Amino acid sequence: MSDTGGDPLDESFPLGNSVADATAYVACPYCGAEVELTLDPGGGATQRYVEDCEVCCRPWQLTVRWGLSGVASVEAQTDEG
Repeated sequence: MSDTGGDPLDESFPLGNSVADATAYVACPYCGAEVELTLDPGGGATQRYVEDCEVCCRPWQLTVRWGLSGVASVEAQTDEG
């Protein structure tokens, strides 16, 4: 068995390594404030979790989808759906 030195996951799901690739700006679905989020590319191609607004403190349902190019799309919805 030969070791190519690369991670097979990196080849099939290439993500950027810069800080800019791990940052997104999202408008709060409650108060409309634009909030900067730090994203985790290592968390998987599709991530769903709860994040509280820095301004109004209400919880959002976040969905982060990483494309094969390493660019993330982020969707924030109210807790009510």
